[in-house]
Amino acid sequence: MTAPTSPHLTALRTLLEQEGLDGLIIPHGDEYLGEYTPDCAQRLAWLTGFTGSAGTAIVLSNTAAVFSDGRYTTQLAQQVDQASWQCLHSLNTPPATWLGQTAPAHSRIGYDPRLMSQAELAPYQAITSIELVPTPDNLTDRLWVDRPAQPMAPACIHTLDHAGESATSKRTRLAQGLADAGVAAAVISDSASIAWLLNIRGSDIPCTPVVLAFAILHADSTVDLFLPLEKIPPTVQAWLGAEVRLHAPEALEHRLAELAGQTVGVDPASNAVWFSQTLTRHGAQARPLPDPCLLPKACKNTTEQHGMRTAHLRDGVALCRFLHWLDTQGRGTTEIAASERLAAFRAEQEGYREDSFPAISGAGPNGAIIHYHATPQSNRILAENEVYLIDSGGQYPEGTTDVTRTIWTGPGSAPAPLRDAFTRVLKGNLALGRARFPAGTKGFALDVLARNALWQAGLDYDHGTGHGVGSFLSVHEGPARISKAANPIALESGMVLSNEPGFYKPGAYGIRLETLVLVKPAATPDSDRVFLEFETLTLAPFDRRMIDPTLLGPEDTTTLDTYHARIVQLIGPHLPVDVRNWLHAACAPLTTP
Repeated sequence: MTAPTSPHLTALRTLLEQEGLDGLIIPHGDEYLGEYTPDCAQRLAWLTGFTGSAGTAIVLSNTAAVFSDGRYTTQLAQQVDQASWQCLHSLNTPPATWLGQTAPAHSRIGYDPRLMSQAELAPYQAITSIELVPTPDNLTDRLWVDRPAQPMAPACIHTLDHAGESATSKRTRLAQGLADAGVAAAVISDSASIAWLLNIRGSDIPCTPVVLAFAILHADSTVDLFLPLEKIPPTVQAWLGAEVRLHAPEALEHRLAELAGQTVGVDPASNAVWFSQTLTRHGAQARPLPDPCLLPKACKNTTEQHGMRTAHLRDGVALCRFLHWLDTQGRGTTEIAASERLAAFRAEQEGYREDSFPAISGAGPNGAIIHYHATPQSNRILAENEVYLIDSGGQYPEGTTDVTRTIWTGPGSAPAPLRDAFTRVLKGNLALGRARFPAGTKGFALDVLARNALWQAGLDYDHGTGHGVGSFLSVHEGPARISKAANPIALESGMVLSNEPGFYKPGAYGIRLETLVLVKPAATPDSDRVFLEFETLTLAPFDRRMIDPTLLGPEDTTTLDTYHARIVQLIGPHLPVDVRNWLHAACAPLTTP
């Protein structure tokens, strides 16, 4: 007997046959190629049921597969009908590899060029046995009859007391870079880049305060901005000024056509391949060029750095109140209730707008699932004497936060094996946090500092150590990162990155300790070279019940005691007396062995 097939999958196969196609590639991303997408762009979820933030589906006439990375292995198995879909690890079986091995020779495989970058498309273009066919529209959208409406909330002004630099100054500075590169204009699809460049924000995507739009930055510093015009109130239009020309999205291709004969920068990673195809079709030259906003946006100015400190101070108050509540009243609560309690504490802080991502609240074995999301079905009670991991963040006009703490839910110390693993993760966090390195150092050169103590015990973790964080923008920001993988972007003063080593024992527990750090100049009077170091922004204590002081050692103990004393000094005055007393005990100096 043939296994039942999802009605959406059946309908799509019928449509593919009508279109003369043998298969279709369905990526997770939307037209803006962002990590997070609005409900109306959740095509992968509509077709497969998988709601993770990274993935791809490929449909062929007689088989279909969904791919995602190790963060979502468990979620794939839980959400996807495996009678209709193969669920595959994208690193072990890349989608293009599977397609090349599975699709019959000469198959015509469709893709929507508006949803894939050149970098994403390239592995499929390397398959010589198939023909890739760009579709004139999105085929799943034809079938998605109850598709949610596009978000239409108005854009808002990001004031200079938060931005620190006018949009005019940013446009002029970046336009000079375009002129120096010999290009007439650059296409920008990243909504966070557009928000930063024009000093505007929005609410089109949950947890990321952006307005979805496309932009063309010209070498004369003017900008063409494409979005539904009703999303720009008169006050925002006046804020943007006359040099920012507003267009409806339907005008995008016409405006690109007007660039015929000119060289236009297109980022092969952040722009859909449709842009290069369209520019070429209309007689322009599309030149691969990184998004001109990426690096300037990552290097926060003095105002933004001050704002990040302010945001983390407010966030630290909420975090310490939460940790006190968890320690004194949280026994028997659930994963969902705990994350909601933390969100409630954040909501009491001045300026809090929303979480910066859906909280990862995992008790016991759920904490070992790196990107776990508690559901009513999986929602565990925080039992006594187990490990609880909470990874969360907040959005404030001053900045964006992201923090992870791992807690022991028992009244006494955690068992020795747990304390050993936790302390090795903590040693990695402390070692990386106090690193000093010459300007020009890339993140992969520092990654070993976070892993060394774990490696000595034969332990490791499978995710990166650090990602960039935006200023009241995306909690995941490029172009720099700290990981094993080589990355050509050096760390620069003003960048904010996470410092988050971990260890995960499947079926038992997860440990992750995440603080955000600001790259800043280091005082090295005896050196003729420029050195950099980190300033830790996050203000929340590490759980003493999970620390083995004998393994920590004198240098790490001093670093930790200094950090905890700083938390008491900065956070203590903003807490009620009972929480302040708890904080003093939680941050008391360790006994040096």
